[in-house]
Amino acid sequence: MLFYFLKNIVFILLIVSVLGYILVVIKEKIYLKENTIVIDNKSVTSEHINDADISEFLLGNLKIGTGDEISILLKSNKKFSGIVIGAKEKENSVLLVTHKDKVLDLSVTKIKRVKLISKYGRFF
Repeated sequence: MLFYFLKNIVFILLIVSVLGYILVVIKEKIYLKENTIVIDNKSVTSEHINDADISEFLLGNLKIGTGDEISILLKSNKKFSGIVIGAKEKENSVLLVTHKDKVLDLSVTKIKRVKLISKYGRFF
């Protein structure tokens, strides 16, 4: 009896979490159609957004856009992960807001490796 009850609760929680994920991705798709990207972070100011010239760019062989979550390994073996704000064409750098609420301006020449964690508005 207890096993049956726990099995039902786990099944219901699984369904609720999958539906929540689907609804979040649908919300991101709607924002993309309106050319709006939501970066929920207090450290990102309008000045940072205005500094970013390019919203979609190639970094290595990866097509990266604003709102994508990436992990960057620098040549000095420092690792940063966060959400892309954009790129500065003149300075040849990428603006990244980390999960610790820091905005980083990383030069492309110092980047050793880039890993795309998730694309904004895409399933899996």
